[in-house]
Amino acid sequence: MDHLERSKVDRKYLELEITEGIMMFDFENTIRKLEILSGNGINISIDDFGTGFSSLSYLSRIPADRIKIDQSFIREIATDEKTRKIVDTAVRLAHSLGKLVIAEGVENREVLDILEDMDCDEVQGYFISHPLPAGRFQEWCGNWKKSKPA
Repeated sequence: MDHLERSKVDRKYLELEITEGIMMFDFENTIRKLEILSGNGINISIDDFGTGFSSLSYLSRIPADRIKIDQSFIREIATDEKTRKIVDTAVRLAHSLGKLVIAEGVENREVLDILEDMDCDEVQGYFISHPLPAGRFQEWCGNWKKSKPA
């Protein structure tokens, strides 16, 4: 935490992403460390949610702010009813626990519309943008505000 103090970076802008699989490796120790980070104002996201071996009881103990639903689910929600129900349930469950939801792998308008109907909080994917060099990111943000994807 000394490095954070010296850097003077506002902690609300920091987010640690940890994969579900890594978190499950040494769950109790990981939870203790995440609680310290969260208690110091750092946001925590659980990446690749739904692909590991976690249980619902673990989910309630994780001091995460966001749950990222893996793209393997997101890519199928337009074509597979069962997958769509799983994602919808995961979104509602996360919201009931006070967590935001990020959907990974959004690659077209149809999937984005489905996620908006599910009240998914945030999305990532090539439909929004391909990876950008840091220098182009600010320009992209300005353009995004003017015209969202069609």
